[in-house]
Amino acid sequence: MNIAVIGGGAAGFMAAITAKESKPEASVTIFEKTDKVLAKVKVSGGGRCNVTNATFSIAQLIKNYPRGGKQLKKPFNHFFTTDTVNWFENRGVPLKTEADNRMFPKTNSSQTIVDLLLNTAENLNIRVSFKSKVSAINPTENKINLSINGENLLFDKVIIASGGSPKESGLEWLTALGYKIVKPVPSLFTFNMPKNPITELMGLSVPNVITSIKGSKLKQNGPLLITHWGMSGPAILKLSSWDAQDLAKLNYNFSVQINWLGINEEELRTQFTNLTSSRKGMYKHNPLEIPKRLWHFMLKKLEVSESQIWNELAKKSKNRLINMLINDEFEVRGKTTFKEEFVSCGGIDLSEINMQTMESKRHKGIYFAGELLNIDGVTGGFNFQAAWTTGYLAGKNSTL
Repeated sequence: MNIAVIGGGAAGFMAAITAKESKPEASVTIFEKTDKVLAKVKVSGGGRCNVTNATFSIAQLIKNYPRGGKQLKKPFNHFFTTDTVNWFENRGVPLKTEADNRMFPKTNSSQTIVDLLLNTAENLNIRVSFKSKVSAINPTENKINLSINGENLLFDKVIIASGGSPKESGLEWLTALGYKIVKPVPSLFTFNMPKNPITELMGLSVPNVITSIKGSKLKQNGPLLITHWGMSGPAILKLSSWDAQDLAKLNYNFSVQINWLGINEEELRTQFTNLTSSRKGMYKHNPLEIPKRLWHFMLKKLEVSESQIWNELAKKSKNRLINMLINDEFEVRGKTTFKEEFVSCGGIDLSEINMQTMESKRHKGIYFAGELLNIDGVTGGFNFQAAWTTGYLAGKNSTL
């Protein structure tokens, strides 16, 4: 049996390794169009590789996928987060869980994951062909013909794990085969706020905020990071993921609302009742759970005097401060995506695929895996988990 895997990313390597381990006598080749493999694995999680997430309930896990969550239910029954942990640990790479449930290799280095995948592939005699771009797929009655760098090669099975595409044009070779494509748009991006004074606080992290897009009911919570171009961190990235398609339609010009404290107005007003009887200065006495630099920034923005005493704060100023703490608003003008870690929503429509096996419903012997599918997760290891699961299923079923 001759199996081709298109794409040398996480899903491609998982598919190739699983296929070869399932059928050792098969010939398996990974075709990678660039000169390097596992690039996203290398840079993910700040170079530590967020392998998966310590969510060990399928019902809970699928809630982290803005697109594809329901359809992942059956695949997760075959290869779940627990299977990912066992897969790596049984091969000598133990994982650790951080406070937010993200899981990393204990070495804290993505190179450990890259080395494991490369060494496993090499030991199994899986061939990796670099700078090998597949320009066309032609399924015949018994074989599948691939056009690679102008050469025609025949295979029994083909696993397509070529990754997400920033543009629809990057998927034309699949629309040519009749596949329905959901237009790809960026997911997981940071918000640009050109010349906004908040960027003076770059590097500042606020532990638990609630974010929302003005005009949308959707809310996300978690840490927020202020950067030199605007805002990032899980609370922003999750919002960008869930609202990816709507924000693309707005051409990334919108307003984001921030609740800096992650509590409701009623709770905050109760706290303020005690505060406003205090004789302490507002600049020195900040009893709220936000960083000192942000607190001072807010007071200056509201033109509160540095000598202002809590119990002398005018009612109007108090209401303005409460509103800023729980309903601050910022204009967003554009986004920043990081090329190496680019995640897109869109891709092959899941109705084209048997999600139990990852085999195409149109062409027997062709399988799909990874980010090319219209599946994307929020930040926290969910995208990699989808890659391991779909790659495993494609690899295993391609040998049957």
